[in-house]
Amino acid sequence: MTETKNNNGLKVLAALLGVILLATIVYTVTLYQDKKKTETALIKEKDLVVEDLNSLKSEYDKAILESNATNEELVTARDNIAKYIDSVQSMKADISALSRYRRQVGVLKAEREQLLRQVDSLQRSNIMIAMQRDSTYVELEKQTVFNDSIVVQNTQLAQVVEKGSALNLSKINVDAVRERNNGKLVSTSRARATDKFKICFTVADNVIAQAGDRTFYIETLDPQGNVLGQSFSKTNDNGASITYSKTTDFYYENKSLDICDYIDRPSDEFQKGQYMVNVYDDGLKLLGTSQFTLK
Repeated sequence: MTETKNNNGLKVLAALLGVILLATIVYTVTLYQDKKKTETALIKEKDLVVEDLNSLKSEYDKAILESNATNEELVTARDNIAKYIDSVQSMKADISALSRYRRQVGVLKAEREQLLRQVDSLQRSNIMIAMQRDSTYVELEKQTVFNDSIVVQNTQLAQVVEKGSALNLSKINVDAVRERNNGKLVSTSRARATDKFKICFTVADNVIAQAGDRTFYIETLDPQGNVLGQSFSKTNDNGASITYSKTTDFYYENKSLDICDYIDRPSDEFQKGQYMVNVYDDGLKLLGTSQFTLK
């Protein structure tokens, strides 16, 4: 009778062990399947990030080909994206790393939009300058046609001279800079590191313009559209007015002239966001505009 009880106990123990073993196998299989699903999802997410980066790179390639001149900012941005692609392709799929790269894709897309807008603005500016020069040449050629009337000829000549003698900018560039201890200025894109804005532009040569002292007005707008610095007002003869940050005085001798000036940091620091700089002549004609962003 005792032997029968022992046999029954062993059978119960064996049954319990079997149930435990079966549960362990099921749990192990479930964990394996979950791991495979996670790996598959991460690989898919990784492929999507690479696809987005390749799409951005293709857009930069197209913009570089369509640009008449090599744009170093576009080339640099395109090369940085190529490095990101290599990094993502070679890395081991990881949730945190993929999330970081996904966020970076968003930053790169915003940067692309800004750079393409700048390139488009520069191209439109070049076209406008060419059209203005062509228009001046056409008016000067027309002058020889109306030689049958001294009054008409003099009137048209005065109109052409007035239009052609106006000064124009052939280039404008704004750079955020910080000042090192040795006084050297270095470029930066960070708002907290910026000490001042360096505003440089080139006044185009104009042989019929009157030489002498000239004054240009610089208007610098912060991300909220407010004028930076101690603002001043200026009104022309037609009643048009602007509020500007500072004036730049120079002597013009009918030759191309490079001019640089600075807008100092506010009492606290520059804000993050997009800034705009406008340059006006002494008649308040808008000569050039430049936009840039501080991070």
